Amino acid sequence: MFPARFSQILFSFILSILMSCIVSGIATYSTVGFIEGFFGVWMTSWFRSWLVAFPAILVVAPLTRKLVEKIIVN
Repeated sequence: MFPARFSQILFSFILSILMSCIVSGIATYSTVGFIEGFFGVWMTSWFRSWLVAFPAILVVAPLTRKLVEKIIVN
């Protein structure tokens, strides 16, 4: 479906969607509770979170890989 050269961007895209959705759902519930219109509030919160999460993962993931490589003992 997608060429292998896009695997890192696709991985970051999917991870950012899933993680920001889960975290924003928990944060939204913790803040407002299960109110009427919760889903709409959550989706607004999720979209704003995702706008930060996707570029952040693109930057942080390679740095994290390098850090893990330095602290792992073979």
